[in-house]
Parts: sequence; structure tokens; C-alpha cells
Amino acid sequence: MLMAKTKSIDTPLSEITLRRYEKPYELEKRELIRKLCLSLGLLQPGDSRDVVIDVLYILLIAKKKKEVLNSAEITKKVIELRKNEKLPMLGIASSNIRRQLLRLRDLFIVEKVKNNYRITEFLPLAETFETKVEGFMIRNITERVKEYLAKIDEKF
Repeated sequence: MLMAKTKSIDTPLSEITLRRYEKPYELEKRELIRKLCLSLGLLQPGDSRDVVIDVLYILLIAKKKKEVLNSAEITKKVIELRKNEKLPMLGIASSNIRRQLLRLRDLFIVEKVKNNYRITEFLPLAETFETKVEGFMIRNITERVKEYLAKIDEKF
């Protein structure tokens, strides 16, 4: 009897997508957040499922007041924001909001403190990106890629 071949599943330890867009000149707040989400790979170009923008928008407003919000409060505020902006009510299920929060946490933009969420340490996003993403995440990824490059150079 033949044994079925099993394929190993390559699961990355971490990953990031970065895109470069034009300079952020005169963009409205939501469009500015949208471009950031596109730049960080949180949105795909042409993606109509854009609730991650609203989740980040709500958390940035809360940051100004040094407020922490639970996922139910974020969901409620996202729904209000989308109604006010006359946006389709897509992606507003609480499970999806939690998923978007996790994606923001994976990029160190948002942190969870006792079942509440906030922009990481209420810090400016540029500072968080520089220390957590550039200084930690990207450096670790590029170091690992260099290890693979060196090993390939050895073998070839």
C-alpha cells in the first residue's frame, strides 16, 4: 500500500507587507488612514472590505482622550461612524472587528490591556512604527532572509 505524501505547511513566524504611495498631501482623515492601511498591507488595493480603517480611526480618536475601549465599544463606534459617513455596513460583525484588532496588534499599532484596546502606549504612530516595526520586526525578518541567502550561497 502506498503512503500518501504529506506536504509540510510553511507557516511564517512573522510577515509584513509594505507599499509605497505618493506623499500624504491634502488627504482627509479617513483617506489618510486608508493609505496607511494600504501601505502596511492591512488593506489590498481595490479592497471594498475596509472596516479596518474605521477600527483604527476609532482608536486614534480614543488615543487623543487617552481612552481604552473594549471590542463591543469599538464595534458600536464603528457602526456609528459608518452610518455617519454613509458607508455600507460591511464587516461590522463583532467577530470581524476582533479580527481587525488582532491584525492591528500583530503590527504593534494596537495593544490589548485587560480586554481593552488602545493605540500602543498612546504613543505617536510614527514612534511605534520606528521602534516596533522597523527596529524589531523588519530587522528580524531581514536578518533571517540574510541567513537563507548565506546558506544558499554556501550550497551553490
